[in-house]
Amino acid sequence: MSTLSDDHAQPLSIAILTVSDTRTDATDTSGQYLVDAVTAEGHRVIDRQIVKDDIYRIRALVSVWIADPQIQVIISTGGTGFSGRDSTPEAVSVLFDKQIEGFGELFRHLSYADIGTSTVQSRALGGLANNTVIFCLPGSTGACRTGWEGIIREQLTSTHRPCNFVGVLKVREQLQGGQ
Repeated sequence: MSTLSDDHAQPLSIAILTVSDTRTDATDTSGQYLVDAVTAEGHRVIDRQIVKDDIYRIRALVSVWIADPQIQVIISTGGTGFSGRDSTPEAVSVLFDKQIEGFGELFRHLSYADIGTSTVQSRALGGLANNTVIFCLPGSTGACRTGWEGIIREQLTSTHRPCNFVGVLKVREQLQGGQ
């Protein structure tokens, strides 16, 4: 496994969001896993927040992060199930300029090996908003591990071929540099 400390890789600035009515900094194992995984690859965690599972609170924070020129990637955990309070997809998907259709499909495919048909209840999704890549994962640490190790880590590595999302983010940096 190669980390971003290699000469050809580019570190990214990432925000981590945990959506939960019950988790705290001390009990947020999924958010902590993501922070540890992101930094182990050489990326920078710019912000980390825990927000109650409320469609408008989620949307407000993600909107601020999308508008922040320092944040290139947002990874959220939680709020993607089917309970009455799970509202991450409804909160975030309306902000997308483009949805990453294959992200949820691939996540559920990988997740099937671990949890079987229960994976159909995952509403994991990804998208692009203001040239910020957004990935929304389920709330379990195992689901975060599956999403990070199986998809996101490679897609945020500039040396991954044949393609990755870093090229999209470079366009954003060039546009901001020209202002």
